[in-house]
Amino acid sequence: MCGIVGVVGNPQATEILTNGLEKLEYRGYDSAGIFVADADHDYLVKSQGRIKDLESKITPEVQGTIGIGHTRWATHGEPSEENAHPHTSQSGRFVLVHNGVIENYDDLKHEYLANDTFYGETDSEIAVHLIEYFANQGLDTKEAFRKALTKIRGSYAFGLIDKNDRDTIYVAKNKSPLLIGLGDGFNVICSDALAMLQQTNIFVELNDGEMVIVTKDNVAIENAAGDSIKREPYEAKIDASDMEKGTYPYYMLKEIDEQPATMRRIISEYTDETGAVAVDQALLDSLLASDRIYIVACGTSYNAGLASKQIIEELANIPVEVHLSSEFGYNMPLLSAKPFFIYLTQSGETADSRQVLVKTNELGHPALTVTNVAGSTLSREATYTMLLHAGPEIAVASTKAYTAQIAALTVLSKAVGDAKDNAAAKDFDLVKELGIAANAMDVMISEKELLKQLAHDYFAGAEHAFYIGRGTDYYVSLEVSLKLKEISYIHAEGFAAGELKHGTIALVEEGTPVIGIISDDVTAPHTRGNLREVESRGAHTMVIASEDLSKPDDQIVVPVVHHFLRPLAAVIPGQLLAYYATLERGLDVDKPRNLAKSVTVE
Repeated sequence: MCGIVGVVGNPQATEILTNGLEKLEYRGYDSAGIFVADADHDYLVKSQGRIKDLESKITPEVQGTIGIGHTRWATHGEPSEENAHPHTSQSGRFVLVHNGVIENYDDLKHEYLANDTFYGETDSEIAVHLIEYFANQGLDTKEAFRKALTKIRGSYAFGLIDKNDRDTIYVAKNKSPLLIGLGDGFNVICSDALAMLQQTNIFVELNDGEMVIVTKDNVAIENAAGDSIKREPYEAKIDASDMEKGTYPYYMLKEIDEQPATMRRIISEYTDETGAVAVDQALLDSLLASDRIYIVACGTSYNAGLASKQIIEELANIPVEVHLSSEFGYNMPLLSAKPFFIYLTQSGETADSRQVLVKTNELGHPALTVTNVAGSTLSREATYTMLLHAGPEIAVASTKAYTAQIAALTVLSKAVGDAKDNAAAKDFDLVKELGIAANAMDVMISEKELLKQLAHDYFAGAEHAFYIGRGTDYYVSLEVSLKLKEISYIHAEGFAAGELKHGTIALVEEGTPVIGIISDDVTAPHTRGNLREVESRGAHTMVIASEDLSKPDDQIVVPVVHHFLRPLAAVIPGQLLAYYATLERGLDVDKPRNLAKSVTVE
């Protein structure tokens, strides 16, 4: 959620930090701050609100060669300047930024820091005071930092500066992402490579429990025992131009428009010159040896898992369960004899999913991470990785990652089914059908004016809205209702259409928007019957129907695609309706309140 940047050895530290924080705005935050210093001066500037509010407080003399910066998403203490990072120790000697959650902060405060004065309410301020506490016991900075780490329980990515040593940033991580970037005569730290691509594309990954001493010309990694670790850097293959909006008013609209191209890129990346599906053989063998697949995910990725369940079961002929990460880790069901885990995560840093991966790794079960970010934590720690090749997704509300996850799982299922000589897989022409789906997505994207008008007609002034469907259409309803609620703040829910009469139809009032999704010929008459039921209670109904099942009065008609890939086309109208409903209300599409792009705390 929060973002960390840092630099040592560059006289443009202030500009590097603020530019880096701007690149992390997409992650979600409520306050920001920087600390910069040179040999003789240091400056701490913090602000509640956006990066622009912070920048307005940075005066010309705020310059230095070393610095750390942070965007905060509140977990302990309200959004405020006092609770914003960086935090300082009791004397002011140490300055620290922190991502994560310190679980035992209250115990540490009472055991070691009972006489200290605190300016905010954060667990992070406890950490920097604790480091100074051990320094005051006679330890040098590195050992005081290491000692503090042994006392802290929870998740953290730390960046620490000692004002008595203005040539070094001390770094440590556990369960929260952090990278070291290698520059030309300087080095940087960041919680996301996107923040520092203007400075370097060469990064060093860090593992949990490691501490790093970063100077302008050296990066020294140590484990918890103080042993030196050598690790080769890697090149981040990210096109910085993909992060720009170009002529688009919002990233979300750009990312919606990029979905057909993403489908075609997935075809290209996962097929060979003959058009045959090409995936890692070891991954394929592991799946063939399994007796059940467990998809573990959160939010939009969870919805993508639900939408992919039938695809996997029919093509790969393996039973599938889909679970919420935040529930699964603490309420693990009885597992099958040969389970295989798939973790769906756009960022690859989702804390709820990672805590499950740690546990399934301990149990020795194979795992695949399907993610958009190469080198991310879940990618590194899983047995296998399958990349989405969707390009950076900046808007908080995920769109192209959802469709890319479904497409990637379809590719994988086709490969498994072919290996099993499964009839359903043999009859499914992946390249042709995914290409048709991409074209259908293009068609729906071209209907922006219609969807803008429908958003006005149905959602202007609405307080509640419901999407309904059956089977896969129900799973799509869950996703598009999530899109509507998270950016427009309209209370929206996705319901299984057949369940309305079992209780939820009580929510329908005069004028309530109810949108039915219809793409399955078997259940289409039933869903239309459910729409008649809510109409008789005063609902303002809309139909999103596949062309082969459409009727003259249907508001949105979706081109016909293979039944496995119906979610790819059907989701587009819902994404655009949410986008235009949000514009209708004058809200920030890309940065909805209270939400973060990468959820790095449980």
